[in-house]
Amino acid sequence: MNKSIAMDDIQKKLQTLLDYWIEHNSEHEQEFRDWADKVGSLSSEIAQQLRAAATKMAAASDELMKAKQALSKSKERH
Repeated sequence: MNKSIAMDDIQKKLQTLLDYWIEHNSEHEQEFRDWADKVGSLSSEIAQQLRAAATKMAAASDELMKAKQALSKSKERH
């Protein structure tokens, strides 16, 4: 198998995974925020922890977006 073909396959798969992970994280982030709002009157501590988790999920998505941008740039060079 040609190395460039194998690398193309890897890049395509990674592109698909990055898109999926970013979307999936966004859904979880929103779900965490929704539950933080629902539970706020029951426990401000739990609500705070859920909001912190949502913030960290957003940060993870930002890093995945940077990886996606880097992947696009690396494709342009090859």
